[in-house]
Amino acid sequence: MKKDKILLDHGSGGKIANSLIADLMLPLFDNPVLSRMDDGATLDINGTRLAFSTDSYVVDPIFFPGGNIGDLAVNGTVNDIAMCGAIPLYLSAGLIIEEGFPMTDLEIILRSMSEAAKKAGVTIVTGDTKVVPKGAADKIFINTSGIGTIPKGIHVSGSLARPGDQIILSGSIADHGVTVLAQREGLTFDAPVESDTAALNHLVDRMLSACPDIHALRDPTRGGVGTTLNEIANASQTGIRIVEEKIPVKKAVAGICELLGFDPLYVANEGKLLAFVESRHAERVLSVMQDDPLGENACIIGEVVENHPGKVVMETRIGGERIVDMLTGEQLPRIC
Repeated sequence: MKKDKILLDHGSGGKIANSLIADLMLPLFDNPVLSRMDDGATLDINGTRLAFSTDSYVVDPIFFPGGNIGDLAVNGTVNDIAMCGAIPLYLSAGLIIEEGFPMTDLEIILRSMSEAAKKAGVTIVTGDTKVVPKGAADKIFINTSGIGTIPKGIHVSGSLARPGDQIILSGSIADHGVTVLAQREGLTFDAPVESDTAALNHLVDRMLSACPDIHALRDPTRGGVGTTLNEIANASQTGIRIVEEKIPVKKAVAGICELLGFDPLYVANEGKLLAFVESRHAERVLSVMQDDPLGENACIIGEVVENHPGKVVMETRIGGERIVDMLTGEQLPRIC
């Protein structure tokens, strides 16, 4: 990690971002809750188990096919709470707005946040607004924090993945990242693409109702599926094996990635999840997911193994194997 200045790479969610957290932040703030490095903190307060998470959104452009920075901010934090196995309840919203920002755009964003919150079944209960001089920010940045309750008997963490677990992916990957990039660069294609931004808490609730013993849940946002799998392999000190042929990528998205030289495994998603489930429960969880619109294309893409702990290995389409490392560098800055 470069130590003299912050780079865009430090916000990628990949190897350099993880190094920033491990080398600088964790030693200063280290505690048993933070060190688990899950999507949110799980807290026990007077016998009540809570999940708490916060995230900031700086996506560029702020409007894109399938959503905008407003619903993205709500959905993203709802999902982080849900990935802890919790029922999301309340959100906060903090806005940093550049002087001169159009009031009409602000109203569209706020309405999108309101609609997304209602759809997810959460309430925005507090917030803050700051306005900075023109040029001191780029249009609008949003921070959302969320809190939810964890039902009795639910224990979900990346550190709990175990050999034999089947890895279920809820649908096609790379939709959000490719959509934002295309919109940013003014690219047009014969087959339109749009972001997959969505709140996954209702899907997770159905999954946990079918199988309360799901070991790990994670939404593969920055750094994509490849980086997320590495995080879980490291947290659980297990190996992960996936099959390239089983990973769904829409034809248009795959074509754009190939054209631009991107690996879909490392492109951000905002409405997909990975679930680590014991093999004896996997088909039941998969069936429940496929009955939900947000999981209708769910599939098993691999398993947790005992060998090569801390590493992800992929069986390629041509029958070989390759190591899937964490994302190195910043593939797509300001993607969420």
